[in-house]
Amino acid sequence: MSVLTVLLLVVWAVSALGLILLVLMHSGKGTGVSDMIASTMYNAQAGTGLLERNLDRITLVFAVAFGVCVLLMMVLYPQGVIG
Repeated sequence: MSVLTVLLLVVWAVSALGLILLVLMHSGKGTGVSDMIASTMYNAQAGTGLLERNLDRITLVFAVAFGVCVLLMMVLYPQGVIG
């Protein structure tokens, strides 16, 4: 495998795992079960501050990195063969 392939696969894996963790760190904003549980423990306005905005930005960066890696792998290896 080439250095570019290894680098893309490492960035792809790190961004995928980071994206999963970051999405799970977001507060629930729906009317489902998570909102019912969270509304009793936290204030409804607690997640609108600076921390939530920074978490949104970091999640967006990881999502863009993941998407770019997917597109680059599709362009560089269209047949699905690495090596």
